[in-house]
Amino acid sequence: MAANSSVPVIAIDGPTASGKGTVAQRVAAALGFHYLDSGALYRLVALLALERGIAADDADRLAQLAATMRPRFAGGRIELDGRDVTDAIRTEEVSAMASRIAVHAPVRAALLETQRSFRQPPGLVADGRDMGTVVFPDARLKVYLTASVEERARRRYKQLIEKGIPANIATLSQELRARDERDSKRSASPLKPAEDAYQLDSSALSIDEVVARILDWYRKV
Repeated sequence: MAANSSVPVIAIDGPTASGKGTVAQRVAAALGFHYLDSGALYRLVALLALERGIAADDADRLAQLAATMRPRFAGGRIELDGRDVTDAIRTEEVSAMASRIAVHAPVRAALLETQRSFRQPPGLVADGRDMGTVVFPDARLKVYLTASVEERARRRYKQLIEKGIPANIATLSQELRARDERDSKRSASPLKPAEDAYQLDSSALSIDEVVARILDWYRKV
């Protein structure tokens, strides 16, 4: 991390379906910065594990996958082993697997330097669950973005329906609560705001309003 420590980073953390991915992409576009979707890396490990029959509790083999995979991010698409997996890593099955493997410290450690390698001039906007606490503790701006479970379930429902995937809001709410519990109580990099993070509840805010707020904070730090 030291080699690129002068490159500014905006770290946006938060729970599932808080809107951090969409917001982070728009902030990055507004500033001309690079963008890191850290969750995609865990989803890639999950996809490989499912394809190769590796159990969610096999931390050593999962960490080996994480350390040796060589994904390529370009033009909003993600390639792995010469194939486009952009849509494949967004299925509910992969999402559930990613949540289970993200609790393992060896997996998180294996992906640490990969995430830090995205820190390139002129700057980086990174979203995830431990961007401001672990991956980029020296980020120029740290934001913890959240929303009510009900609002997050509604957003997730809308995303799935638009993709033609059947969904139930009550079930999604239960899954989000379970995911929050798992993410916040894991021993390795638990989900929590950095001590110096700006906290923002987006339940009643539009994406444009959230982006504007973050850009304003960045210009003032």
